[in-house]
Amino acid sequence: MKLHVFIIVIALTLIACTNSKKGLSVAEGKIVSYTAFKSEYIDARNIDVWLPKSYSLGKKHPVLYMHDGQMLFDASQTWNGQEWGVDEVLTKLKNDIHPLPIVVGIWNNPSTRHADFAPQKALEQYATPLLDSLIEHTKRGNEKLFNRLPRADDYLKFLVEEVKPHIDKTFNTNPNSSHTFVVGSSMGGLISLYALMEYPKVFGGAGCLSTHWTVEFYLKDNPFPGAIAAYVRNNSQSLRGKKLYMDRGTKTLDSIYAEAQKKIDDILSKATIEGLIWKSKVFEGAEHTENDWNKRLDVPLGFLFEKN
Repeated sequence: MKLHVFIIVIALTLIACTNSKKGLSVAEGKIVSYTAFKSEYIDARNIDVWLPKSYSLGKKHPVLYMHDGQMLFDASQTWNGQEWGVDEVLTKLKNDIHPLPIVVGIWNNPSTRHADFAPQKALEQYATPLLDSLIEHTKRGNEKLFNRLPRADDYLKFLVEEVKPHIDKTFNTNPNSSHTFVVGSSMGGLISLYALMEYPKVFGGAGCLSTHWTVEFYLKDNPFPGAIAAYVRNNSQSLRGKKLYMDRGTKTLDSIYAEAQKKIDDILSKATIEGLIWKSKVFEGAEHTENDWNKRLDVPLGFLFEKN
């Protein structure tokens, strides 16, 4: 094959791999998208990478990994017409955060979201028959939330062993943990905390908005908040030298998180964790929606990327 033909073939292959979704609109910067990014651990996922307008090959950028990636950038392409507006929020913070981070939005698989995001080691504290029973009966109405046993450990292997190396190889990043953060909401908040605690050498901090400590959608006789609290208590030293942001609203689904969040706050308050910087905030009147997360996203991002 002649050299110029070979170059054309390679270029077309790269275009096919990265421009998976046309028409994704952002306020500033650009999106590089991957369709069905393959994994040895979980099913293939779409990934959207936002590069700020200031992205440069001459400087290394921090990286922000975010879950539920299809909800981050363009409300015209989301199921509920809402978005986090990550590009707009970060662009407004450009005078405070230098350099602006690259954002890696990993799409969820709706059918496996609970299995992917529920902290696996926390739930595996139960004996197998009891865990199987809990998973079988965890429902929202008639809909089962788990269609399989939890596999958050495999999801994190996908993130840490496959996605992050690709991002660091492809883009001009600062790969150190102090410049690598993970953020999510609801179940995405749970997996963000779990990622920080399971991989403290990879991530420097986590932002957990409206964290779905209950896993279920009720409080009475719910074993999940206690299981997650026990995991945090038993593994709290993994948070040494880290940044952890947590918050909740007070309306809709967020209204059931207060008791569970207080347990986590109490654990962190009583533990002696060297170098941990953490916040737990309440936003009165805020609901469990992308619109509300957008309104306060500047708070966790400012906290995580603030130079100490």
